[in-house]
Amino acid sequence: MTSENPWSGDLDALVAALAGREMVVVAPHGTVNTGVVTGDQRQTVSTSTEGGTATGPMRQGPLRAKYVKTARRRFEPPPCFNEAVAALDSGIAVLIGEPGSGRETHALNLLAQGSEEPVLVQVDGAVNLSRWVPRAQGVHGYLVMEPPDPFALRAWDLSRLEAPLAEAGARLVIVLADAPGLAGTLEDRLSIPVVRHRPPDPRKVFTAHLSDGCSDEETRAQWLRTLEPGQLDELLPEGLPPRHAAQAAEAALRLGVTGGASGAEILRHLAQAEGHEVVARVQTDPALLAHLLSISVYGGLHSSVVTEQARNLLRLARPGGEQGPVAQTSHSHSAGDIRQRPWSEILRLLGAHRVQRAGEEETDTVSFFWPAVSEAVWEVLCRDHTDLVPLVHTWLAGPDDQAAQIERAGRALAAIAVATEGRSMELLRDLALSPSPPAPQVAAWCLRLTVQDPATAQTADALLEQWSVTTEAPLRKAVAYACHTARFHIAEEAEEQALRLLQRLMETLDDDTDGLSVVSIIAAALVQRFEAGDSRARATVLSRMREWTKVDGLPSLLVTLTFPMMACTDLAWWSGQVATDVELASSTVHLVGHALNESSTFVVMRDALLVWCSAADGSEHQDRALSKLLDGLVAARQPGFLRWLLAVDRGPDAMPGKELAAQALAVWRSKTPPSKTD
Repeated sequence: MTSENPWSGDLDALVAALAGREMVVVAPHGTVNTGVVTGDQRQTVSTSTEGGTATGPMRQGPLRAKYVKTARRRFEPPPCFNEAVAALDSGIAVLIGEPGSGRETHALNLLAQGSEEPVLVQVDGAVNLSRWVPRAQGVHGYLVMEPPDPFALRAWDLSRLEAPLAEAGARLVIVLADAPGLAGTLEDRLSIPVVRHRPPDPRKVFTAHLSDGCSDEETRAQWLRTLEPGQLDELLPEGLPPRHAAQAAEAALRLGVTGGASGAEILRHLAQAEGHEVVARVQTDPALLAHLLSISVYGGLHSSVVTEQARNLLRLARPGGEQGPVAQTSHSHSAGDIRQRPWSEILRLLGAHRVQRAGEEETDTVSFFWPAVSEAVWEVLCRDHTDLVPLVHTWLAGPDDQAAQIERAGRALAAIAVATEGRSMELLRDLALSPSPPAPQVAAWCLRLTVQDPATAQTADALLEQWSVTTEAPLRKAVAYACHTARFHIAEEAEEQALRLLQRLMETLDDDTDGLSVVSIIAAALVQRFEAGDSRARATVLSRMREWTKVDGLPSLLVTLTFPMMACTDLAWWSGQVATDVELASSTVHLVGHALNESSTFVVMRDALLVWCSAADGSEHQDRALSKLLDGLVAARQPGFLRWLLAVDRGPDAMPGKELAAQALAVWRSKTPPSKTD
């Protein structure tokens, strides 16, 4: 226990001086020899300052000359370097910066400034500077890294060191981790220069390390030319800490310049190494682990999404305060104290960053510097922390009802499925059936991705087949959502599979509320597949829809609902295909007539044809295609098309397609046999 006696510091020094090199226990009013100590008590270990060395365990040591030389060769001066050089003229300076930001290299180069062969010594941050003295000669600079309590530094202690440092021709730099208000407080209390370290440009750090590792400029340039466009930006994103930039340069030298690896392979290697390191770093801290998983899933979204989802995961891990898998660690964090650490420290520990840009709408997103780190996180999780996999599935079932969050949750599930070679997909049914409204969409994203991966395709195929005929509406919804196509290239066999699944869903739907709730999802899937597909895929969709018109019930009805929306998509494509592809032109005539025949869809199909007529005005190519379509409709002689012709004929003169409709109506009437009379 520490005494509040204002003279206790002097008493300690006096006792230490009298004791020489022995240990003395100071315990006023205490009985020591019986093992019971009462009152004020302190343990003081005295050291001799003769020669500036400690008699106990070494608390300082020389920095290797080779290490210092390398740090000097690869040094990229940060923006504040000149300011720091001027500050160190006083002999002592404090450098404040984030760990991993190059502050130690900065400090070494400050101390080495002006010396060809500098001798530098690192002093343990735990050393009491009030009792420490520099060597009389032979050392150019002393580096003190992160004293545990920077506010324990006192102005008179540092002032006492100025004269011996000046006599020895040495300087002292104290490096501290940044904290809000720290710089100003230390400047006021210590009356010595305090410099805030700002990291250098990561691309310059990368170049400095690359140049030092490979002196042949042409060899370096040749490797850089092998990178794909934009790949260097992926390797060295804005704000990348110098430590990461140095790692990137080392990997580029070892794997790329020497080993011939591509930029993509180097990025994968860096992300793998970073992912394994960060999981090891956070596994004893549930709050950090929750944030790590949240960034792995929702990286790239707003920072509030990442923090809220981290809280949700921590709550799930220990409902009612119980210790769940995420929380079974030596730390006692809870959902309420998840942000006790500064946000900047959380991101630094996780190898992530926050991007804030002001524009039309403020952007504040969080992501890993190398996004592929998330893949490595799932690999480690599925290999070393399998007890977390069910919890993560429960958590991912409940994102907010926003497309971006739903997609990311599904992608994370797919990554876990691939990492477990499909074994985790046995949890997908319970996820899809959970009370969370977005859960079927999350499961659909997982199925849509895993069906394309060799490691999981067989399991995903089996689930799609089973769920397409099940009675549970959420599972049927998941299949319908999985048949949507967006952001993917869809192979021909996948196109056939999706259309077959949609047809099976339509044919087995019940007429109850749950069954009808799937109809809109199926319709949206058909439209999306058409809009996103190439000519081959579109022709396949139209051909299958033509077959469905021959089936009474829901399949035929869905065709009438969806085709008018397709007909308004990409008019240039329609014109080219109708004019040149006989089979597709025939399907188009059939589907237009089918939609016009249905009273519920006549208006939307009528308007879609009017859009065609408007687009054809002044375009010879589109006019020729429209004429071919109308000729086919006249030949088919469907009642819905006659209704359309009459509507246009009776419409205002400004209505598009007036002339073409009049010509088609005249042809229709010329081919109509005269009615029989008595």
